[in-house]
Amino acid sequence: MITVNLDKMLWERHMKLSELSEKIGISMTNLSLLKTGKGRAIRFTTLNKICKVLECLPGDILDYRPDPEGVEPEEDIFEEKL
Repeated sequence: MITVNLDKMLWERHMKLSELSEKIGISMTNLSLLKTGKGRAIRFTTLNKICKVLECLPGDILDYRPDPEGVEPEEDIFEEKL
């Protein structure tokens, strides 16, 4: 599973979500979904803007952890249906 550490990066940069929203032109709603881990996807252009403003790498924001035993990962939006 992929976890999002946007709140940690914002705290380290002494920046509020509203300030990041203004600087990158992404709505508070969409950033909030990403920050709370409720977002299902992120565009590379959005990730690029976030990294540029926060002066970080994608790996500073996104973290991979194996899924717990018995938990099926969500369906891949790019997976072909047969």
